[in-house]
Amino acid sequence: MFLILEGKQLCKYYGVGESQVKAIDQIDFAVKKGEFISIVGQSGAGKSTLMHIIGGLDAPTSGEVIIGGTSIYQLTANQRALFRRREIGFVFQAFNLVPSLNVWENIILPIGLDGKKADVDYIQDILHSLGIYDKRTSLPTALSGGQQQRVAIARAVAARPSIVLADEPTGNLDSRSSGDVMDLLRLSVQKYNQTLIVVTHNDEVARLADRTVRVVDGSIVAAEAIR
Repeated sequence: MFLILEGKQLCKYYGVGESQVKAIDQIDFAVKKGEFISIVGQSGAGKSTLMHIIGGLDAPTSGEVIIGGTSIYQLTANQRALFRRREIGFVFQAFNLVPSLNVWENIILPIGLDGKKADVDYIQDILHSLGIYDKRTSLPTALSGGQQQRVAIARAVAARPSIVLADEPTGNLDSRSSGDVMDLLRLSVQKYNQTLIVVTHNDEVARLADRTVRVVDGSIVAAEAIR
């Protein structure tokens, strides 16, 4: 199984001198295609910063991120935005759905922004897998939190990205909905042969992963196989 993602000597520093903050400090990080990785750590440890750098949302001070053989910070900002839209799906704690669009329209919006046509059969299959097919014409305000997060998951995988990045995807959900959402997220990436990286402070969520990476004060202190 080949590497889909590599982070090499990643650093993210803020400020200079004695006031300098090392949010990420010389991190090396690698993920195989098809893996489910959890990144854990306390608030302020640097795990979300690491995810934003991996996802091409925030450039590192130094270091390199390689996804599928492409060094993403060697790309121009426009090239990176295009690469991100095609190769990386995002699921955030805040669902980030457009309130004026229905479920179906929210899911296909990024595909349309890329100038492509949605694969109707594929997206219908995703909706069935996530149990929200009957909600496809509903507005987000008519959905529960768990249902909105399922829509966010569907949107993340609809463009067939290589990697799905989820930042505290269960943070706004109760324990039952959290378990359901994580089961569905794992199922969807397995079914569609994608790679999943979840940032979480929830140990129960982390234990669902194939491997966990623990971040403390901007550095990786442990990487353990979960199962």
